[in-house]
Amino acid sequence: MAPLGDNKDNVVVSNLKLERMLSMKGGKGEASYANNSQAQAQHARSMLHLLKDTLDGVQLNSPEIPFVIADLGCSCGSNTIFIIDVIVEHMSKRYEAVGQEPPEFSAFFSDLRSNDFNTLFQLLPPLANNSCGSMEECLASNSHRSYFAAGVPGSFYRRLFPARSIDVFYSAFSLHWLSQVPDIVLDKRSTAYNKGKIYIHGANENTANAYRKQFQTDLANYLGARSNEMKRGGSMFLACLGRTSVDPTDQGGAGLLFGTHYQDAWDDLVQEGLITSEKRDKFNIPVYAPSIQDFKEVVEANGSFKINNLQVFRGGSPLVVNHPDDAAEIGRALANSCRSVSGVLVDAHIGEQLSDELFSRVEERAMSHAKELLQNLQFFHIVASLSLV
Repeated sequence: MAPLGDNKDNVVVSNLKLERMLSMKGGKGEASYANNSQAQAQHARSMLHLLKDTLDGVQLNSPEIPFVIADLGCSCGSNTIFIIDVIVEHMSKRYEAVGQEPPEFSAFFSDLRSNDFNTLFQLLPPLANNSCGSMEECLASNSHRSYFAAGVPGSFYRRLFPARSIDVFYSAFSLHWLSQVPDIVLDKRSTAYNKGKIYIHGANENTANAYRKQFQTDLANYLGARSNEMKRGGSMFLACLGRTSVDPTDQGGAGLLFGTHYQDAWDDLVQEGLITSEKRDKFNIPVYAPSIQDFKEVVEANGSFKINNLQVFRGGSPLVVNHPDDAAEIGRALANSCRSVSGVLVDAHIGEQLSDELFSRVEERAMSHAKELLQNLQFFHIVASLSLV
């Protein structure tokens, strides 16, 4: 990513620094990810039957060997803890069904080092002890956990774990985040230059193809790392934003989230003289919603994994509101949703004061299109279950 400042006093953010900075908004404030990930929770719960199908394909090893789970892109809310509980409980029941005691479980929570691990670990219940009773009782009480836990900071596009050490990989709502904005998208001399836009929804074909290529490069690196780290007999469950259109310039729900009212709010700042058009054009959301073909091509080219399941799954709206007729609540929900996932990047690019101005305009614009947003803003996900060949 080219420098994101108009002068030497601005914060400069490069692609090399994106990994160190990118994160969902931490803490527990109104616009934090922890308080704006209800939609992700609902979508993850709606996929539990697919996750359990994946877990049913995992090989049961000796109970003397610890069973190891890794959530890649865990972020900082309670969703990851819920999923680990589901996996531990399901696998424990599988061991018990064949007359074996469940093994000890270890769970690795992994995300970029800029992730708010402190907030995540404050949400972790204490480790169960002998006085807790059965594993099922501990999970049902929501007061204890039946697994050892550790955080692993780093990019999942590289190696994170020793070879053949992980039984189950889980990653949801993360793989659509690219490792970088392609350089040519920010190069004025390039035909892929994304002039006037902060996202690829509705961009030209060259821009979209640059994003597509970056996504496929990143996914290939992800699969290459996991092919070394997964135990034989292990499985991997992946879910990321996807699209139903074959046209990569139509990013579906992600396009409506980042390419409409959010885009217009950036344009407002330019028209009001608060930022320059060049400043806007140097900011691009590093997200790509792939088609099922985009995804399949990479898995097949990698050759290390068998596709047990690959589908487009309708997740629903990213907006969770208590009063669907309240335009103000819908406006806040959209602004907070955008800010919880991209606010850290925006703050670094234009500063917190202008960031407040930007998301205020997102909220205002969303309020005036509230009914349309609730009807049309729907997310589709690419869901995959993979195991080693």
